[in-house]
Amino acid sequence: MHSEKQAPVKYYIGIDVGSASVRAALVDEFGTVVAHADQPIQIWEPQPDHYEQSSADIWAACCSVTKKVVCGVDASQIRGVGFDATCSLVVLDKKFQPLAVNCEGQTNRNVIMWMDHRAVSQVERINATQHKVLSYVGGAMSVEMQPPKLLWLKENLQESCWEKAGYFFDLPDFLSWKATGVTARSLCTVVCKWTYSSDGGWDDSFWKMIGLEDLVKDKYEKIGNHILSPGEPVGKGLTLGAAKDLGLPEGIAVAASLIDAHAGGLGVIGADVKGHNLPCENQPITSRVAMICGTSSCHMGVSEAPIFVPGVWGPYFSAMVPGLWLNEGGQSATGKLIDHVVRGHVAFPELQSKAAASAQNIYTYLNSHLDMIKKSLPVGFLTVDLHVWPDFHGNRSPLTDLTLKGMVVGLTLSQGLDELALIYLATIQGIALGTRHILETMQAAGHHINTLFLCGGLSKNPLFVQMHADITGKPVVLSKEVESVLVGAAILGACASGDFASIQEAMEKMGRIGRVVQPSREHKRFYDKKYEVFLKLVEHQREYRSIMNSF
Repeated sequence: MHSEKQAPVKYYIGIDVGSASVRAALVDEFGTVVAHADQPIQIWEPQPDHYEQSSADIWAACCSVTKKVVCGVDASQIRGVGFDATCSLVVLDKKFQPLAVNCEGQTNRNVIMWMDHRAVSQVERINATQHKVLSYVGGAMSVEMQPPKLLWLKENLQESCWEKAGYFFDLPDFLSWKATGVTARSLCTVVCKWTYSSDGGWDDSFWKMIGLEDLVKDKYEKIGNHILSPGEPVGKGLTLGAAKDLGLPEGIAVAASLIDAHAGGLGVIGADVKGHNLPCENQPITSRVAMICGTSSCHMGVSEAPIFVPGVWGPYFSAMVPGLWLNEGGQSATGKLIDHVVRGHVAFPELQSKAAASAQNIYTYLNSHLDMIKKSLPVGFLTVDLHVWPDFHGNRSPLTDLTLKGMVVGLTLSQGLDELALIYLATIQGIALGTRHILETMQAAGHHINTLFLCGGLSKNPLFVQMHADITGKPVVLSKEVESVLVGAAILGACASGDFASIQEAMEKMGRIGRVVQPSREHKRFYDKKYEVFLKLVEHQREYRSIMNSF
């Protein structure tokens, strides 16, 4: 007998630029992460609500991690590269050199981060126009989108930055340009963060109305007049220079990119769920929401027809899954909030030393500590008298009010490790209650959601996952590969290579289910009551602010 020669495995590279680090993965055609590497990147906070980065630092980290994951791999088996990144704003001059986005003139700091809130007055003025494009961002633009940041640059750095600028890139598009030399933009970035319409293009009247008519004059060259769908090949693939930087052969296919949360959605939302007894089995993909939980959280739901949800971004056509409309809810601080609450507590040094002594990370230790102090109660019931409103960095969805503040109700004079564990639990519950608020708003507008698909760093925390299942009342699906955002980026590279007929085909074959977490139905009444309290908290905050504003 003769045996057929087995075809070599095909590989794709996913590169993900998060808020604090760059990660790369080598992913095979079945969605398995074969190799993974990460490297921190620098964040500057020169003043409150100003967050900046360096595009040179970010690209150097991309090159470093990519070289690590392809080490020892036959380059002929690597078929495509996909990038995703935070929706931060990169500013370059007419010769593609970095321009300072700060008053100090530090040109290496040429990126305004997504979470930068410097443009508050600009976004208020933009929203006051009530321009029709705002109906596609939930009725009000977020300070985290690009038009208010552009307006801030024009009004505050006219000579040093605005007049010298040649190109304003969303960070995912900067990366595809750096790799290919082509200034094409992704439909994902320009539709979701810049007000581009997939059927009508740019709206001249909007840019003129908000005082950025300069962008219209050059036919939008500075912000993009060549738009590609996510996963489409960009140019002729990797340039010789980029190939050397990344340790890859010249000409490998490079995909039009995605925002990081959207890549996470791509990596999980289309997975085959047969045999898992889930309510979304044999249902369209529109019954699912992908929740990407890291520094912040995003809630991605798709629909066949446009659904306008108050306070939720979108609908955006083909911004994540081709042919479907995307709505995107979000919470501006989730992982960052949990870290803030835990590390700022007086008992944190004790937690650190006890976690280190037991060779556990601090959150694993806190979870086990909660199990120890719960006695006969379910863990979640420990917060019957402790409630957190989690908008310490404003509310993105569904209230779109960046002036809202965090609230904690139920504090005592105790300051020990038990109290730290309880405030940690109440914070996670507050975040999950915020997710329920977003989902209920989406469902009231016309979405039909029955299953959550979680990915991102917080999905590794079993307490975070269980609280989301219990509080929303919906099963939570975790992917087999924890690094779903990287799988999503690799899916883009797979599509650009031509190895899959469509993004949908690649999603189904490369996205794989790992574990399903079911909600505890017997706890429903408790969490319904917690949700009542949750909604009362924001009512009270608005009431006391109204009282003080009359002073």
